[in-house]
Amino acid sequence: MASLHYFACGETTHGMHQLLRGASRERRVFPSGVFLYSAGSRRVLFDTGYAPEPWRAGAAGWAYRRLLPPTVPQGVTVEHRLDPASVTHVVLSHLHPDHVGGIRAFPDATIVLTEGLHETLRSPRLREGVLGGLIPPWLEGRATVLPSAAFDASVASGAAIAGLRTADLFGDGSYRLVDLPGHARGHVGALVEDDVLLAADAAWARDLLGEEGRIKPLPRAVAHDSRAQTITAQALLAAERQGVRLLFSHDRHPTGVDLLRGGA
Repeated sequence: MASLHYFACGETTHGMHQLLRGASRERRVFPSGVFLYSAGSRRVLFDTGYAPEPWRAGAAGWAYRRLLPPTVPQGVTVEHRLDPASVTHVVLSHLHPDHVGGIRAFPDATIVLTEGLHETLRSPRLREGVLGGLIPPWLEGRATVLPSAAFDASVASGAAIAGLRTADLFGDGSYRLVDLPGHARGHVGALVEDDVLLAADAAWARDLLGEEGRIKPLPRAVAHDSRAQTITAQALLAAERQGVRLLFSHDRHPTGVDLLRGGA
């Protein structure tokens, strides 16, 4: 029987008034979540959380830590949360430090990147937030790259995700990558068992989905495509109304329970 489990691998804090117009001065905690899907011999990890301290990421890493200060206590990184040797596949939603930081622990897994992510890896632009010091030198050469043509707009069986393109990772419908344009070049989610959609950073949190019009100029400027981000949000809201459960990377979810069994 398939299962889906969540692990928080570090966290950051951010002032809501710095993110949204009209928001309070609340400083919210945003965990860096990863999701492990298990089915038969497959163990598919979605994202890898923060890197263990100390980072070796130079001036860019210093600037990132000033804007989004990470908290990564000893023992909470992904390599401590699960057995890296048991993971068969790692799907990266995008290449920001809070999603790719633990990738070094998986040199033997199949690493899955979209074409857009692969292009970002090869030639990152300044505002794309890629910290080269966190990326292992073997990643580009070993990654399995899904071309844009692998994604189509057909609706997955039993799931209403009209308006979102998907790519069937294993050819059996169990794990479909979902194109979620806007937040980052090549940004991708995953539809698990036609029921749960891992929506990565399509929104900072579920309660912020649909609030894209309130995002302040600075965080809007660092998004890859703010207009596409708004369109993606509307498609996700429509999917949710049709019964698809949305799980975002920076919400806190129950641990130790199977999220496919309604644990969210």
